[in-house]
Amino acid sequence: MARGWSPSSWRNMPIRQVPDYPDAAALAAMESKVARFPPLVFAGECERLKAGLADAAAGRAFVLQGGDCAESFADFNTNAIRDTFKVLLQMAVVLTFGAGTPVVKLGRMAGQFAKPRSSDSETVDGATLPSYRGDIINGAAFTPQDRTPDPQRMEFAYLQSASTLNLLRAFATGGFADLHQVHGWNLEFVNRSPLADQYEGLARRIDETLGFMAACGMSSDNAPQIRETAFYTSHEALLLPYEQALTRESSTHLGRTYACSAHFLWIGDRTRQADGAHVEFLRGVANPIGMKVGPSMEAADLLRLIEILNPANEAGRLTLISRMGAAKVEEKLAPLVRAVESAGRKVVWLCDPMHGNTTTQGGYKTRDFTAIMGEVRGFFDVLREAGATPGGVHVEMTGRNVTECIGGAHGLTAADLSANYATFCDPRLNAEQSLELAFLIAEELKAQRPMRSMPRAAQ
Repeated sequence: MARGWSPSSWRNMPIRQVPDYPDAAALAAMESKVARFPPLVFAGECERLKAGLADAAAGRAFVLQGGDCAESFADFNTNAIRDTFKVLLQMAVVLTFGAGTPVVKLGRMAGQFAKPRSSDSETVDGATLPSYRGDIINGAAFTPQDRTPDPQRMEFAYLQSASTLNLLRAFATGGFADLHQVHGWNLEFVNRSPLADQYEGLARRIDETLGFMAACGMSSDNAPQIRETAFYTSHEALLLPYEQALTRESSTHLGRTYACSAHFLWIGDRTRQADGAHVEFLRGVANPIGMKVGPSMEAADLLRLIEILNPANEAGRLTLISRMGAAKVEEKLAPLVRAVESAGRKVVWLCDPMHGNTTTQGGYKTRDFTAIMGEVRGFFDVLREAGATPGGVHVEMTGRNVTECIGGAHGLTAADLSANYATFCDPRLNAEQSLELAFLIAEELKAQRPMRSMPRAAQ
């Protein structure tokens, strides 16, 4: 643990994106209450995830991180959790075949309740109220009561996270994740896709692989690897009073302190100040952590932040999540990757192709599928040219058939956005678009696999 750090030392640092709670005593009382709750995740789980991320940094695994832009109290139900988990499983099977390596499955679930905002307030029809910052802080309805930050929401967020985690663990180990069943779902997707001819070859090869495994005697009955999967949770560590309240010293990993609200926490592009509260908090927890890296990041600042967040240069400890935008990814990302490689820093590079490609059309925030895939391809090109390993992707998606992102095989346009635009914050890929993205990335990975498997000196 870094010298001079404690779970509360962030309180002595400048902080951004902090809600203005009107009742300090109520906030303190809720922090004390949450601090008595059981942890949501455990040290051993966090360490297993860290080992998987270390494999991704070395090219021995690929990371799929996905889920809602912001979870909602109102949308909390079994079907929503199941459908998003199902699509992530489907994507993971396709990516496993494309990468030729295991896929580390990391959900933006069971805690993604807080969102950074570009402005502290919002004005509608002459009335100004605090911005909506996620259900753990305030409500989306434009009323004084909803928009006033309420610490009681932390308890509900904890209880919903615990319930979500319970269901995810049951799905992951209870047979729902059976590889044959997941592949069957993918065959259904291929059959109804307008690009069935493009995807059919990959789907057929996966089918042949499963058949070969069965012929060798590997089945759901005798191979847990086919029937079960490991699944981890993540969210942006934005609401630090809540994160501190769920921070615990480990009884099994002595001398280490873990943020027990999720297996993996990340710092956003708006809160990555080297002398800021969010960096201060995450530098001392033992979890694997991430940091968003946007187009305003300079190489010297990035290296300083890496030194603060991962001074021991521990493999799997730090993940850098690039979010540049399709038009800027090659120009802005390349010097950062080269600087990190030259410094010998061990990091996992993920591509977030969502946040840098947001536009407004017809009054709706949206993202173009073509731009999303364009940023992914640019990311792979930059990493390959720098001799670095593309470690995975980070996407905002849902298992529901929403109409929030345009493009994709079904050709959604701006005119379709109003049909089922359900997000309170950022637009998400729907189930079909998410699977299409996985198939396209799998083809990219498969094409690069011979180069990725060669020793770096030979490339």
